[in-house]
Amino acid sequence: MRLHFCLFTCVSFLLLASCFGRFVVEKNSLKVASPDSLKGLHECAIGNFGVPQYGGTLVGSVFYPKSNQKACTNFQDVDLSFQTKPGGIPIFLLADRGDCYFTLKAWNAQNGGAAAILVADDRVEPLITMDTPEEEDARADYLQNITIPSALISKDLGDKIKKELSKGEMVSINLDWREALPHPDERVEYELWTNSNDECGPKCDSQLSFIRNFKGAAQILEQGGYTQFTPHYITWYCPEAFILSKQCKSQCINHGRYCAPDPEQDFNRGYDGKDVVEQNLRQACFFKVANESGKPWQWWDYVTDFSIRCPMKENKYTKECADKVIQSLGVDIKKIDECVGDTEADVDNPILKAEQESQIGKGSRGDVTILPTLVVNNRQYRGKLDKGAVLKAICSGFEETTEPAICLTKDMETNECLYNNGGCWQDKAANITACRDTFRGRVCECPIVQGVKFSGDGYTHCEASGALRCEINNGGCWKGTKDGRTYSACIDDHTKGCKCPPGFRGDGVNSCEDIDECKENLACQCPECKCKNTWGSYECSCSSNALYIHEHDTCISKDASTEYSWSFVWVVFLGLAVAGAAGYALYKYRIRRYMDSEIRAIMAQYMPLDNQGEVPNHMTQGHV
Repeated sequence: MRLHFCLFTCVSFLLLASCFGRFVVEKNSLKVASPDSLKGLHECAIGNFGVPQYGGTLVGSVFYPKSNQKACTNFQDVDLSFQTKPGGIPIFLLADRGDCYFTLKAWNAQNGGAAAILVADDRVEPLITMDTPEEEDARADYLQNITIPSALISKDLGDKIKKELSKGEMVSINLDWREALPHPDERVEYELWTNSNDECGPKCDSQLSFIRNFKGAAQILEQGGYTQFTPHYITWYCPEAFILSKQCKSQCINHGRYCAPDPEQDFNRGYDGKDVVEQNLRQACFFKVANESGKPWQWWDYVTDFSIRCPMKENKYTKECADKVIQSLGVDIKKIDECVGDTEADVDNPILKAEQESQIGKGSRGDVTILPTLVVNNRQYRGKLDKGAVLKAICSGFEETTEPAICLTKDMETNECLYNNGGCWQDKAANITACRDTFRGRVCECPIVQGVKFSGDGYTHCEASGALRCEINNGGCWKGTKDGRTYSACIDDHTKGCKCPPGFRGDGVNSCEDIDECKENLACQCPECKCKNTWGSYECSCSSNALYIHEHDTCISKDASTEYSWSFVWVVFLGLAVAGAAGYALYKYRIRRYMDSEIRAIMAQYMPLDNQGEVPNHMTQGHV
């Protein structure tokens, strides 16, 4: 719901700076590649619906239909299709502004098969943001199903494109969203301007659905320190002359300082605008207390649980219900009550006062005048409030290679690998590909499969390397089985390449042919030898009365072998005998003589011997 000053009577409320504020139109680059007369960069305004390809690019060829040029009716009714055939260039439908809502033009273009829609302005003016319809028209079922990106281009550019197309020229365009959101550092700062009101129609339903679906991703990013999230709430102040009016009293707190519209637009039934302001304040205070405790991500739990447990339609949109939700999350209710303060007092509330000041745009952000509004790195997000689209926008705020793992999950894939494998290398037999989808588009990068690293350029070649490489498709090498034997040209170590095993020759990749060692005289060359070739090897044999000695490639008779064996045994035996005799002689004549001499010398010190005079005195001086 567009929360402008016009929702109420101009004499009742004054939206802080909204009437005279600065609404920034978020733009991205439109690059014309051909023809030369249009070549260059042009501005276009991103639509506030569909799914802009934040962080990526989209290339296509412009088509301007001869009928249904404002795209207000289904193109199937006029027998037109923009569906791209395999290998074809995506079609960007060019439509004129007027006669129907921007969203209906995009929906018809999408159903016709267009990859994107460019709406040419019908007047000379600054570009505006194409938004969804208001009130009843916003209930159309198709609004949440628009997925193609949309952009508004100037009347001048639109006229020039039409002129070139009429001459038969092909107009090629590249829509570039890579710089639509800045990425100044390794942490993305984003904020969501939201509302606790759940009875404001399709926009409220869409907003609550987004919060529930996005909660898990938001908490992962916040807990990992990848993002800094802040929720915000829009309020108005009541002109002083009308503070005592029924309208102000029912829609404002703190004596007209902070106001919100009546949920049902009926002052006589249901909840009042002041109830919404109080719940907005309670949610803002919950975030403040949770943030101070180091758990800012609990805000997502509180808002989700409150919307489920305390809906307006069940008359549970109360402080008592809110307190039960807060208590279940383990947050201090007293601190939140102190933050909320006295809503009847004629004083400023510091939380809501800061919120009103934050509504005023600073730098490139612009004023916040639409609910809900997502701001990423101080730039307003444009597009569908959808988990995948918003996560892609946030992820594009990271410098490339610094994005967290959640940005590379299947939820973020662009699915470019589904068509022609994205132009990357692949091994169909092993179901291995170098194509990887990311939120920025596909990349051709040799993969790691089951711990095995593939190396190469990713486009024409990838080769398994390192240990266990033969476990993956046999390392891309030849492998064959025959007669119960299996041979492989892959070596399971840290080397690369393929080499035919011994007994084969070939490139090792496509084939390895058996070598006939017998025919090529590579084995069994002795005169008595007989050679038989086998697959991958050979067998040598001799006549019936001979044995083949492989080490010497020779044949010997069995008898000669026996005699030779016994002779060898006798030689060994005699050798051992001689060695034993020599050892005994050495003991007897050398060692024994030495030992006897030493023993006699020791004994002579204690008793007289027959030849004592001949024994030298081994006593040391001073010995008693």
